[in-house]
Amino acid sequence: MQRTRLLEPSRRWSRLVILGMANIVFLAGCGGSGTSQSLANQPTPPTPTVSTPTITTIWPSTVVAGDGDFTLTINGMNFVAGSTVNFGGAAPPTTFVAGMEVTAAIPASSIASTGTLAVTVTNPAPGGGTSNAANFTITNGLNPVPTINFISPGCVPAGEQFVDSVDNQLVVVGGNFMAGSVVRWNGTNRPTTLDNNSMGQVLTAQISASDIATAGTAGVTVLNPPPGGGSSNSVTFTTTPGGVDPQSITVDAAGKFAYVATAGCGAGGYVSMYAINPATGALTSIGPPVLTDDEGTDSVTVDPFGKFAYVASSGLFDTDGSVAMYTIDGTTGALTYTGAVDGNSPDFCCFNSVAVHPSGKFAYVVDGGGGTSRVAKYTIDATTGALISVGTFAVEGFAQSVAVDPSGKFAYVATESNTPGSAGNVSMYTINATTGALTSIGTIAAGTNPVSVVVDPSSKFAYVTNSTSNDVSMYTINATTGALTSIGTIATGTGPVSVAVDPSGKFAYVANFTSNDVSMYGIDGATGALTPIGTIAAEQSPTSIAVHPSGKFAYVTNSGSDDVSMYSIDTTTGVLTLIGTIGT
Repeated sequence: MQRTRLLEPSRRWSRLVILGMANIVFLAGCGGSGTSQSLANQPTPPTPTVSTPTITTIWPSTVVAGDGDFTLTINGMNFVAGSTVNFGGAAPPTTFVAGMEVTAAIPASSIASTGTLAVTVTNPAPGGGTSNAANFTITNGLNPVPTINFISPGCVPAGEQFVDSVDNQLVVVGGNFMAGSVVRWNGTNRPTTLDNNSMGQVLTAQISASDIATAGTAGVTVLNPPPGGGSSNSVTFTTTPGGVDPQSITVDAAGKFAYVATAGCGAGGYVSMYAINPATGALTSIGPPVLTDDEGTDSVTVDPFGKFAYVASSGLFDTDGSVAMYTIDGTTGALTYTGAVDGNSPDFCCFNSVAVHPSGKFAYVVDGGGGTSRVAKYTIDATTGALISVGTFAVEGFAQSVAVDPSGKFAYVATESNTPGSAGNVSMYTINATTGALTSIGTIAAGTNPVSVVVDPSSKFAYVTNSTSNDVSMYTINATTGALTSIGTIATGTGPVSVAVDPSGKFAYVANFTSNDVSMYGIDGATGALTPIGTIAAEQSPTSIAVHPSGKFAYVTNSGSDDVSMYSIDTTTGVLTLIGTIGT
Protein backbone atom coordinates (compact mmCIF):
# COMPACT_ATOMS: atom_id res chain seq x y z
CA MET A 1 0.00 0.00 0.00
CA GLN A 2 1.37 3.42 -0.95
CA ARG A 3 1.83 5.81 1.98
CA THR A 4 1.39 9.64 1.75
CA ARG A 5 4.22 11.37 3.62
CA LEU A 6 3.10 14.53 5.46
CA LEU A 7 5.38 17.51 5.14
CA GLU A 8 6.65 19.28 8.24
CA PRO A 9 4.80 22.62 9.00
CA SER A 10 7.67 24.83 7.84
CA ARG A 11 7.94 22.94 4.57
CA ARG A 12 4.17 23.18 3.94
CA TRP A 13 4.27 26.99 4.41
CA SER A 14 7.26 27.32 2.11
CA ARG A 15 5.39 25.38 -0.53
CA LEU A 16 2.34 27.64 -0.16
CA VAL A 17 4.47 30.74 -0.56
CA ILE A 18 6.10 29.36 -3.71
CA LEU A 19 2.71 28.41 -5.16
CA GLY A 20 1.41 31.90 -4.34
CA MET A 21 4.29 33.50 -6.20
CA ALA A 22 3.60 31.24 -9.17
CA ASN A 23 0.00 32.43 -9.25
CA ILE A 24 1.10 36.08 -9.28
CA VAL A 25 3.44 35.52 -12.20
CA PHE A 26 0.75 33.68 -14.10
CA LEU A 27 -1.80 36.45 -13.59
CA ALA A 28 0.64 39.12 -14.69
CA GLY A 29 1.42 37.18 -17.86
CA CYS A 30 -2.27 37.14 -18.72
CA GLY A 31 -2.60 40.92 -18.74
CA GLY A 32 -3.54 41.31 -15.13
CA SER A 33 -2.02 44.00 -13.02
CA GLY A 34 0.99 42.30 -11.31
CA THR A 35 0.03 44.02 -8.08
CA SER A 36 -3.49 42.70 -7.76
CA GLN A 37 -2.30 40.07 -5.21
CA SER A 38 0.26 41.07 -2.58
CA LEU A 39 2.63 38.80 -0.63
CA ALA A 40 1.73 40.85 2.41
CA ASN A 41 -1.71 39.27 2.30
CA GLN A 42 -0.36 35.71 2.57
CA PRO A 43 -0.65 33.83 5.98
CA THR A 44 2.35 34.07 8.33
CA PRO A 45 4.01 30.68 9.12
CA PRO A 46 3.71 29.71 12.84
CA THR A 47 6.82 29.67 15.02
CA PRO A 48 7.85 26.03 15.80
CA THR A 49 7.26 24.92 19.42
CA VAL A 50 10.45 24.17 21.40
CA SER A 51 10.68 21.11 23.67
CA THR A 52 11.76 21.18 27.30
CA PRO A 53 15.46 20.30 27.64
CA THR A 54 16.85 17.40 29.71
CA ILE A 55 20.27 17.13 31.38
CA THR A 56 21.90 13.70 31.59
CA THR A 57 25.50 14.56 32.61
CA ILE A 58 27.73 17.54 33.32
CA TRP A 59 31.50 17.70 33.15
CA PRO A 60 33.26 18.51 35.31
CA SER A 61 30.82 17.87 38.15
CA THR A 62 33.32 18.80 40.87
CA VAL A 63 36.01 21.46 41.23
CA VAL A 64 38.12 22.81 44.07
CA ALA A 65 37.13 26.20 45.51
CA GLY A 66 39.43 28.96 44.25
CA ASP A 67 40.23 27.30 40.94
CA GLY A 68 40.22 29.50 37.81
CA ASP A 69 37.78 29.98 34.96
CA PHE A 70 36.64 26.81 33.21
CA THR A 71 34.20 25.55 30.60
CA LEU A 72 31.24 23.46 31.82
CA THR A 73 29.98 20.87 29.31
CA ILE A 74 26.35 19.83 29.61
CA ASN A 75 25.03 16.77 27.80
CA GLY A 76 21.38 15.89 27.39
CA MET A 77 18.53 16.34 24.91
CA ASN A 78 16.40 19.00 23.21
CA PHE A 79 18.97 21.82 23.38
CA VAL A 80 18.46 24.65 20.86
CA ALA A 81 20.34 27.72 19.70
CA GLY A 82 18.53 29.87 22.24
CA SER A 83 19.21 27.59 25.25
CA THR A 84 20.66 29.29 28.32
CA VAL A 85 22.49 27.78 31.29
CA ASN A 86 21.78 28.69 34.89
CA PHE A 87 24.73 27.97 37.21
CA GLY A 88 23.77 28.33 40.85
CA GLY A 89 21.51 31.30 40.07
CA ALA A 90 23.91 33.00 37.65
CA ALA A 91 23.56 33.10 33.86
CA PRO A 92 27.02 32.44 32.33
CA PRO A 93 27.59 32.84 28.56
CA THR A 94 26.15 29.75 26.84
CA THR A 95 27.28 28.17 23.58
CA PHE A 96 25.02 25.85 21.59
CA VAL A 97 27.05 22.93 20.24
CA ALA A 98 24.35 20.48 19.19
CA GLY A 99 20.93 19.26 20.21
CA MET A 100 22.62 17.06 22.81
CA GLU A 101 25.33 19.43 24.07
CA VAL A 102 25.78 23.00 25.26
CA THR A 103 28.69 24.62 27.09
CA ALA A 104 28.91 27.46 29.58
CA ALA A 105 31.86 29.71 30.42
CA ILE A 106 32.09 29.64 34.24
CA PRO A 107 34.15 32.45 35.83
CA ALA A 108 36.39 31.86 38.84
CA SER A 109 34.16 34.14 40.93
CA SER A 110 31.35 31.54 40.72
CA ILE A 111 33.43 28.85 42.47
CA ALA A 112 35.15 30.93 45.14
CA SER A 113 33.62 28.98 48.08
CA THR A 114 32.60 25.40 48.81
CA GLY A 115 29.08 24.17 48.33
CA THR A 116 26.68 22.47 45.94
CA LEU A 117 25.14 24.41 43.07
CA ALA A 118 22.20 23.49 40.82
CA VAL A 119 22.80 23.53 37.07
CA THR A 120 19.81 23.83 34.70
CA VAL A 121 19.17 24.62 31.03
CA THR A 122 16.22 26.75 29.88
CA ASN A 123 14.78 26.78 26.36
CA PRO A 124 12.88 29.84 25.05
CA ALA A 125 9.14 30.06 24.31
CA PRO A 126 6.94 29.02 22.67
CA GLY A 127 7.08 25.73 24.58
CA GLY A 128 10.55 25.46 26.00
CA GLY A 129 10.94 25.44 29.76
CA THR A 130 13.60 24.54 32.29
CA SER A 131 15.34 21.18 32.54
CA ASN A 132 15.92 18.95 35.54
CA ALA A 133 18.73 20.11 37.87
CA ALA A 134 22.20 18.56 38.00
CA ASN A 135 24.33 19.04 41.11
CA PHE A 136 27.72 20.69 40.81
CA THR A 137 30.02 20.38 43.83
CA ILE A 138 32.70 22.83 44.91
CA THR A 139 35.02 21.13 47.37
CA ASN A 140 37.76 22.35 49.66
CA GLY A 141 40.30 20.16 47.87
CA LEU A 142 40.51 17.66 50.73
CA ASN A 143 40.02 13.91 50.28
CA PRO A 144 36.64 12.73 51.59
CA VAL A 145 36.10 10.44 54.58
CA PRO A 146 35.20 6.92 53.31
CA THR A 147 32.14 4.92 54.36
CA ILE A 148 31.64 1.13 54.48
CA ASN A 149 28.18 -0.28 53.71
CA PHE A 150 29.04 -3.99 53.91
CA ILE A 151 31.81 -6.52 53.43
CA SER A 152 31.77 -9.88 51.66
CA PRO A 153 32.22 -12.41 53.07
CA GLY A 154 31.23 -11.31 56.56
CA CYS A 155 32.50 -14.47 58.20
CA VAL A 156 34.47 -17.65 57.56
CA PRO A 157 35.16 -20.80 59.60
CA ALA A 158 38.49 -20.68 61.41
CA GLY A 159 41.30 -22.14 59.36
CA GLU A 160 39.36 -22.00 56.09
CA GLN A 161 39.79 -19.83 53.00
CA PHE A 162 37.19 -17.61 51.39
CA VAL A 163 34.90 -19.18 48.81
CA ASP A 164 36.00 -18.52 45.20
CA SER A 165 39.17 -16.81 46.45
CA VAL A 166 42.39 -18.72 47.00
CA ASP A 167 43.99 -15.42 48.03
CA ASN A 168 41.23 -14.59 50.54
CA GLN A 169 40.07 -11.45 48.77
CA LEU A 170 37.74 -9.44 51.01
CA VAL A 171 35.30 -7.23 49.08
CA VAL A 172 34.46 -3.91 50.75
CA VAL A 173 31.48 -1.95 49.41
CA GLY A 174 30.80 1.66 50.39
CA GLY A 175 31.52 5.17 49.19
CA ASN A 176 34.22 7.85 48.78
CA PHE A 177 36.89 5.25 48.01
CA MET A 178 39.89 6.37 45.97
CA ALA A 179 43.13 5.07 44.53
CA GLY A 180 44.94 5.73 47.82
CA SER A 181 42.32 4.07 50.03
CA VAL A 182 43.59 1.26 52.26
CA VAL A 183 41.57 -1.48 53.94
CA ARG A 184 42.66 -2.05 57.54
CA TRP A 185 42.22 -5.27 59.55
CA ASN A 186 42.14 -4.47 63.27
CA GLY A 187 44.01 -1.26 62.46
CA THR A 188 46.67 -2.88 60.28
CA ASN A 189 46.89 -2.15 56.55
CA ARG A 190 46.14 -4.91 54.06
CA PRO A 191 47.05 -4.88 50.33
CA THR A 192 44.16 -3.00 48.71
CA THR A 193 42.91 -2.48 45.15
CA LEU A 194 40.27 -0.02 43.95
CA ASP A 195 37.77 -1.30 41.41
CA ASN A 196 38.12 1.39 38.74
CA ASN A 197 34.68 0.63 37.33
CA SER A 198 32.86 1.06 40.64
CA MET A 199 32.84 4.89 40.81
CA GLY A 200 34.65 4.80 44.14
CA GLN A 201 32.37 2.21 45.73
CA VAL A 202 34.29 -1.10 45.77
CA LEU A 203 37.67 -2.13 47.20
CA THR A 204 39.25 -5.57 47.49
CA ALA A 205 41.78 -6.43 50.17
CA GLN A 206 43.95 -9.49 50.57
CA ILE A 207 43.46 -11.08 53.98
CA SER A 208 46.19 -13.42 55.20
CA ALA A 209 45.63 -17.00 56.39
CA SER A 210 46.87 -15.99 59.84
CA ASP A 211 44.09 -13.37 60.06
CA ILE A 212 41.46 -16.11 60.01
CA ALA A 213 43.36 -18.97 61.66
CA THR A 214 41.42 -18.85 64.93
CA ALA A 215 37.88 -17.99 65.96
CA GLY A 216 37.24 -14.35 66.86
CA THR A 217 36.30 -11.00 65.38
CA ALA A 218 38.14 -8.25 63.52
CA GLY A 219 37.26 -4.62 62.84
CA VAL A 220 37.43 -3.75 59.15
CA THR A 221 37.91 -0.07 58.26
CA VAL A 222 39.01 1.97 55.25
CA LEU A 223 41.55 4.80 55.53
CA ASN A 224 41.76 7.62 52.98
CA PRO A 225 45.02 9.58 52.77
CA PRO A 226 45.51 13.32 53.44
CA PRO A 227 44.86 16.06 52.68
CA GLY A 228 41.58 15.50 54.46
CA GLY A 229 40.65 11.82 54.30
CA GLY A 230 40.47 9.82 57.49
CA SER A 231 39.02 6.53 58.71
CA SER A 232 35.63 5.05 57.88
CA ASN A 233 33.16 3.39 60.20
CA SER A 234 34.14 -0.10 61.40
CA VAL A 235 32.41 -3.30 60.22
CA THR A 236 32.90 -6.57 62.08
CA PHE A 237 34.29 -9.67 60.38
CA THR A 238 33.72 -12.91 62.31
CA THR A 239 35.94 -15.97 62.20
CA THR A 240 33.59 -18.68 63.43
CA PRO A 241 34.45 -21.93 65.24
CA GLY A 242 32.66 -23.82 62.45
CA GLY A 243 30.09 -23.53 59.69
CA VAL A 244 27.27 -20.98 59.85
CA ASP A 245 23.58 -21.54 59.04
CA PRO A 246 23.42 -25.38 58.83
CA GLN A 247 20.83 -26.59 56.31
CA SER A 248 21.17 -30.35 55.96
CA ILE A 249 22.66 -33.39 57.69
CA THR A 250 23.37 -36.92 56.46
CA VAL A 251 24.94 -40.02 58.02
CA ASP A 252 26.94 -42.54 56.00
CA ALA A 253 25.52 -46.05 55.60
CA ALA A 254 28.08 -47.54 58.00
CA GLY A 255 27.08 -45.07 60.71
CA LYS A 256 30.66 -43.90 61.23
CA PHE A 257 30.49 -40.31 59.99
CA ALA A 258 28.04 -37.41 59.71
CA TYR A 259 28.20 -34.43 57.39
CA VAL A 260 26.44 -31.06 57.66
CA ALA A 261 25.95 -28.60 54.77
CA THR A 262 26.14 -24.99 55.99
CA ALA A 263 25.06 -21.98 53.92
CA GLY A 264 27.67 -19.63 55.39
CA CYS A 265 27.38 -15.84 55.63
CA GLY A 266 25.90 -15.25 52.21
CA ALA A 267 29.22 -15.53 50.37
CA GLY A 268 29.74 -19.28 50.24
CA GLY A 269 29.00 -22.56 51.97
CA TYR A 270 30.92 -25.29 53.75
CA VAL A 271 30.57 -28.89 54.89
CA SER A 272 31.23 -29.72 58.53
CA MET A 273 32.52 -33.26 59.23
CA TYR A 274 32.03 -35.45 62.31
CA ALA A 275 32.94 -38.87 63.61
CA ILE A 276 30.15 -40.74 65.43
CA ASN A 277 30.69 -42.57 68.72
CA PRO A 278 28.98 -45.95 68.06
CA ALA A 279 28.11 -46.39 71.73
CA THR A 280 26.77 -42.96 72.64
CA GLY A 281 25.94 -41.45 69.27
CA ALA A 282 27.90 -38.31 70.16
CA LEU A 283 29.47 -36.34 67.29
CA THR A 284 33.10 -35.22 67.31
CA SER A 285 34.48 -32.73 64.79
CA ILE A 286 37.13 -34.17 62.49
CA GLY A 287 38.61 -30.89 61.25
CA PRO A 288 37.73 -27.48 59.85
CA PRO A 289 34.76 -27.38 57.47
CA VAL A 290 35.57 -27.82 53.79
CA LEU A 291 34.48 -25.44 51.02
CA THR A 292 31.55 -26.05 48.72
CA ASP A 293 32.91 -23.26 46.51
CA ASP A 294 29.42 -21.86 45.94
CA GLU A 295 26.63 -19.90 47.58
CA GLY A 296 23.28 -21.07 48.92
CA THR A 297 24.55 -24.46 50.10
CA ASP A 298 21.49 -26.43 51.21
CA SER A 299 21.79 -30.22 50.85
CA VAL A 300 24.31 -33.02 51.46
CA THR A 301 24.16 -36.75 50.74
CA VAL A 302 26.58 -39.71 50.79
CA ASP A 303 26.62 -42.60 48.32
CA PRO A 304 25.52 -46.03 49.65
CA PHE A 305 29.09 -47.30 49.93
CA GLY A 306 30.46 -44.35 51.88
CA LYS A 307 33.01 -43.46 49.20
CA PHE A 308 31.69 -40.13 47.91
CA ALA A 309 29.69 -37.13 49.16
CA TYR A 310 27.67 -34.66 47.11
CA VAL A 311 26.59 -31.17 48.21
CA ALA A 312 23.96 -29.09 46.39
CA SER A 313 24.09 -25.29 46.36
CA SER A 314 21.28 -23.23 44.87
CA GLY A 315 23.50 -20.23 44.09
CA LEU A 316 22.73 -16.62 44.97
CA PHE A 317 22.59 -13.72 42.47
CA ASP A 318 25.95 -14.24 40.80
CA THR A 319 25.97 -18.05 40.40
CA ASP A 320 23.59 -20.65 38.97
CA GLY A 321 24.28 -23.14 41.72
CA SER A 322 26.29 -26.35 41.66
CA VAL A 323 26.84 -29.82 43.06
CA ALA A 324 30.22 -30.15 44.78
CA MET A 325 31.84 -33.59 44.72
CA TYR A 326 34.07 -35.09 47.42
CA THR A 327 35.88 -38.32 48.12
CA ILE A 328 35.63 -39.71 51.66
CA ASP A 329 38.60 -41.06 53.60
CA GLY A 330 37.27 -44.38 54.83
CA THR A 331 39.40 -44.21 57.97
CA THR A 332 39.07 -40.62 59.11
CA GLY A 333 35.89 -39.55 57.31
CA ALA A 334 37.62 -36.43 55.96
CA LEU A 335 36.32 -35.01 52.70
CA THR A 336 38.50 -34.03 49.75
CA TYR A 337 36.99 -31.68 47.18
CA THR A 338 37.26 -33.04 43.62
CA GLY A 339 35.28 -30.46 41.66
CA ALA A 340 31.71 -29.54 40.87
CA VAL A 341 29.03 -29.65 38.21
CA ASP A 342 27.35 -26.30 37.84
CA GLY A 343 24.45 -24.51 36.21
CA ASN A 344 26.12 -24.61 32.81
CA SER A 345 26.35 -28.39 32.75
CA PRO A 346 23.64 -29.07 31.87
CA ASP A 347 21.64 -25.88 31.30
CA PHE A 348 20.42 -25.98 34.87
CA CYS A 349 20.35 -23.90 38.03
CA CYS A 350 19.33 -23.62 41.65
CA PHE A 351 20.35 -27.11 42.80
CA ASN A 352 18.24 -27.99 45.85
CA SER A 353 18.64 -31.68 46.58
CA VAL A 354 20.68 -34.74 45.60
CA ALA A 355 19.70 -38.41 45.85
CA VAL A 356 21.98 -41.33 44.99
CA HIS A 357 20.58 -44.57 43.58
CA PRO A 358 21.01 -47.64 45.87
CA SER A 359 23.32 -49.16 43.24
CA GLY A 360 25.67 -46.20 43.55
CA LYS A 361 25.63 -45.85 39.76
CA PHE A 362 23.31 -42.87 39.37
CA ALA A 363 22.55 -39.55 41.04
CA TYR A 364 19.52 -37.33 40.70
CA VAL A 365 19.53 -33.58 41.33
CA VAL A 366 16.52 -31.24 41.37
CA ASP A 367 16.41 -27.72 39.96
CA GLY A 368 14.23 -25.39 42.03
CA GLY A 369 14.40 -22.57 39.48
CA GLY A 370 10.68 -22.19 38.86
CA GLY A 371 8.01 -23.32 36.47
CA THR A 372 10.59 -25.07 34.27
CA SER A 373 12.06 -27.11 37.13
CA ARG A 374 13.73 -30.36 36.19
CA VAL A 375 15.45 -33.42 37.55
CA ALA A 376 18.96 -33.90 36.21
CA LYS A 377 20.32 -37.44 35.96
CA TYR A 378 24.02 -38.23 36.29
CA THR A 379 26.06 -41.39 36.09
CA ILE A 380 28.69 -41.78 38.80
CA ASP A 381 32.30 -42.71 38.02
CA ALA A 382 32.91 -45.68 40.32
CA THR A 383 36.57 -44.74 40.80
CA THR A 384 36.47 -40.95 41.22
CA GLY A 385 32.85 -40.28 42.14
CA ALA A 386 32.62 -37.72 39.33
CA LEU A 387 29.12 -36.92 38.09
CA ILE A 388 28.53 -37.18 34.34
CA SER A 389 25.40 -35.51 32.98
CA VAL A 390 23.13 -37.68 30.88
CA GLY A 391 19.98 -35.58 30.62
CA THR A 392 17.12 -33.86 32.40
CA PHE A 393 13.46 -34.65 33.04
CA ALA A 394 10.63 -32.15 33.45
CA VAL A 395 9.05 -31.44 36.83
CA GLU A 396 5.87 -29.49 37.45
CA GLY A 397 6.32 -26.55 39.87
CA PHE A 398 9.27 -25.55 42.06
CA ALA A 399 11.25 -28.73 42.80
CA GLN A 400 12.41 -28.89 46.42
CA SER A 401 13.70 -32.41 47.12
CA VAL A 402 14.15 -35.81 45.51
CA ALA A 403 14.11 -39.32 46.99
CA VAL A 404 14.80 -42.76 45.49
CA ASP A 405 13.07 -45.73 47.06
CA PRO A 406 15.34 -48.38 48.65
CA SER A 407 14.52 -50.88 45.90
CA GLY A 408 15.89 -48.46 43.32
CA LYS A 409 12.80 -48.81 41.12
CA PHE A 410 11.12 -45.43 41.71
CA ALA A 411 11.93 -41.77 42.31
CA TYR A 412 9.79 -39.01 43.82
CA VAL A 413 10.15 -35.21 43.71
CA ALA A 414 8.35 -32.85 46.11
CA THR A 415 7.42 -29.62 44.33
CA GLU A 416 5.85 -26.35 45.39
CA SER A 417 3.08 -24.90 43.24
CA ASN A 418 3.79 -22.19 40.69
CA THR A 419 0.84 -20.36 42.26
CA PRO A 420 1.74 -19.03 45.73
CA GLY A 421 -0.45 -20.44 48.48
CA SER A 422 -1.73 -23.33 46.36
CA ALA A 423 -1.21 -27.02 47.06
CA GLY A 424 1.99 -28.58 45.78
CA ASN A 425 2.46 -32.05 44.43
CA VAL A 426 4.75 -35.05 44.14
CA SER A 427 6.10 -36.00 40.73
CA MET A 428 6.49 -39.77 40.35
CA TYR A 429 8.93 -41.69 38.12
CA THR A 430 10.01 -45.20 37.34
CA ILE A 431 13.77 -45.83 37.05
CA ASN A 432 15.40 -47.88 34.31
CA ALA A 433 17.64 -50.27 36.24
CA THR A 434 20.22 -50.36 33.43
CA THR A 435 20.46 -46.71 32.41
CA GLY A 436 18.98 -44.92 35.42
CA ALA A 437 16.63 -43.01 33.09
CA LEU A 438 13.39 -41.66 34.57
CA THR A 439 9.93 -42.15 33.11
CA SER A 440 7.12 -39.99 34.47
CA ILE A 441 4.08 -41.77 35.86
CA GLY A 442 2.27 -38.56 36.80
CA THR A 443 1.81 -36.39 39.85
CA ILE A 444 -0.20 -36.54 43.04
CA ALA A 445 -1.34 -33.68 45.25
CA ALA A 446 0.50 -32.76 48.42
CA GLY A 447 -0.12 -29.96 50.95
CA THR A 448 0.94 -26.32 50.68
CA ASN A 449 4.63 -25.74 50.00
CA PRO A 450 5.96 -29.31 50.26
CA VAL A 451 9.64 -29.32 51.15
CA SER A 452 10.90 -32.83 51.93
CA VAL A 453 10.04 -36.32 50.69
CA VAL A 454 11.17 -39.69 52.11
CA VAL A 455 10.41 -43.35 51.39
CA ASP A 456 10.31 -45.89 54.24
CA PRO A 457 12.84 -48.78 54.28
CA SER A 458 10.27 -51.29 53.02
CA SER A 459 9.45 -49.14 49.95
CA LYS A 460 5.77 -49.41 50.92
CA PHE A 461 5.13 -45.83 52.10
CA ALA A 462 6.17 -42.26 51.33
CA TYR A 463 5.88 -39.11 53.44
CA VAL A 464 6.05 -35.41 52.47
CA THR A 465 6.34 -32.41 54.80
CA ASN A 466 4.19 -29.41 53.86
CA SER A 467 5.78 -26.32 55.38
CA THR A 468 2.83 -23.92 55.06
CA SER A 469 -0.10 -26.23 55.77
CA ASN A 470 1.84 -27.61 58.78
CA ASP A 471 1.26 -31.28 58.12
CA VAL A 472 2.66 -34.44 56.55
CA SER A 473 1.08 -36.04 53.50
CA MET A 474 1.07 -39.84 53.77
CA TYR A 475 1.03 -42.24 50.79
CA THR A 476 1.15 -45.93 49.99
CA ILE A 477 3.34 -47.08 47.09
CA ASN A 478 2.18 -49.51 44.41
CA ALA A 479 5.01 -52.05 44.37
CA THR A 480 4.52 -52.72 40.65
CA THR A 481 3.96 -49.27 39.17
CA GLY A 482 5.44 -46.98 41.84
CA ALA A 483 2.27 -44.87 41.87
CA LEU A 484 1.41 -43.14 45.16
CA THR A 485 -2.01 -43.27 46.77
CA SER A 486 -2.88 -40.71 49.43
CA ILE A 487 -3.87 -42.02 52.86
CA GLY A 488 -4.40 -38.56 54.31
CA THR A 489 -2.40 -36.01 56.29
CA ILE A 490 -1.35 -35.62 59.90
CA ALA A 491 -0.57 -32.42 61.79
CA THR A 492 2.98 -31.40 62.69
CA GLY A 493 4.53 -28.49 64.51
CA THR A 494 4.81 -25.13 62.73
CA GLY A 495 6.88 -24.99 59.55
CA PRO A 496 7.78 -28.66 58.98
CA VAL A 497 10.78 -28.83 56.65
CA SER A 498 12.36 -32.28 56.97
CA VAL A 499 11.15 -35.84 57.56
CA ALA A 500 13.10 -39.03 58.29
CA VAL A 501 12.13 -42.65 58.96
CA ASP A 502 14.13 -44.95 61.23
CA PRO A 503 15.75 -48.08 59.67
CA SER A 504 13.19 -50.41 61.23
CA GLY A 505 10.36 -48.51 59.58
CA LYS A 506 8.58 -48.19 62.95
CA PHE A 507 9.04 -44.45 63.59
CA ALA A 508 9.08 -41.14 61.71
CA TYR A 509 10.45 -37.78 62.80
CA VAL A 510 9.74 -34.26 61.50
CA ALA A 511 11.87 -31.15 62.10
CA ASN A 512 9.68 -28.04 62.53
CA PHE A 513 11.50 -24.84 61.55
CA THR A 514 9.16 -22.30 63.16
CA SER A 515 8.13 -24.07 66.36
CA ASN A 516 11.74 -25.16 67.06
CA ASP A 517 10.91 -28.76 67.81
CA VAL A 518 10.72 -32.31 66.46
CA SER A 519 7.44 -34.16 66.02
CA MET A 520 7.64 -37.92 66.69
CA TYR A 521 5.33 -40.57 65.17
CA GLY A 522 4.74 -44.29 65.21
CA ILE A 523 4.16 -45.96 61.83
CA ASP A 524 1.43 -48.52 61.26
CA GLY A 525 3.28 -51.31 59.47
CA ALA A 526 0.18 -52.37 57.58
CA THR A 527 -1.26 -49.05 56.46
CA GLY A 528 1.65 -46.61 56.75
CA ALA A 529 -0.45 -44.21 58.81
CA LEU A 530 1.40 -42.05 61.34
CA THR A 531 0.37 -41.76 64.98
CA PRO A 532 1.76 -38.89 67.13
CA ILE A 533 3.93 -39.90 70.08
CA GLY A 534 4.89 -36.39 71.20
CA THR A 535 7.35 -33.60 70.46
CA ILE A 536 10.79 -32.70 71.75
CA ALA A 537 12.52 -29.33 71.71
CA ALA A 538 15.32 -28.55 69.28
CA GLU A 539 17.44 -25.42 69.15
CA GLN A 540 16.71 -22.38 66.96
CA SER A 541 15.20 -22.89 63.50
CA PRO A 542 15.79 -26.61 62.84
CA THR A 543 16.23 -27.41 59.15
CA SER A 544 17.01 -31.10 58.74
CA ILE A 545 16.86 -34.45 60.55
CA ALA A 546 18.73 -37.72 59.99
CA VAL A 547 18.48 -41.07 61.76
CA HIS A 548 21.54 -43.25 62.44
CA PRO A 549 21.60 -46.59 60.54
CA SER A 550 21.47 -48.42 63.88
CA GLY A 551 18.17 -46.74 64.68
CA LYS A 552 19.57 -45.67 68.05
CA PHE A 553 20.32 -42.00 67.39
CA ALA A 554 18.92 -38.98 65.56
CA TYR A 555 20.50 -35.66 64.60
CA VAL A 556 18.90 -32.26 63.87
CA THR A 557 20.59 -29.23 62.30
CA ASN A 558 19.59 -25.87 63.80
CA SER A 559 20.20 -22.97 61.41
CA GLY A 560 19.48 -20.22 63.94
CA SER A 561 21.87 -21.46 66.62
CA ASP A 562 24.55 -22.92 64.29
CA ASP A 563 24.60 -26.33 65.92
CA VAL A 564 23.39 -29.93 65.79
CA SER A 565 21.07 -31.42 68.40
CA MET A 566 21.93 -35.07 69.17
CA TYR A 567 19.28 -37.49 70.45
CA SER A 568 19.08 -41.12 71.52
CA ILE A 569 16.07 -43.14 70.33
CA ASP A 570 14.10 -45.53 72.50
CA THR A 571 13.86 -48.45 70.08
CA THR A 572 10.64 -49.62 71.71
CA THR A 573 8.68 -46.37 71.90
CA GLY A 574 10.50 -44.21 69.34
CA VAL A 575 10.81 -41.36 71.84
CA LEU A 576 13.85 -39.07 71.46
CA THR A 577 16.03 -38.00 74.39
CA LEU A 578 18.48 -35.12 74.03
CA ILE A 579 22.10 -36.13 74.60
CA GLY A 580 23.66 -32.75 73.78
CA THR A 581 24.51 -30.29 71.03
CA ILE A 582 27.63 -29.59 69.00
CA GLY A 583 28.49 -26.54 66.92
CA THR A 584 28.69 -26.72 63.19
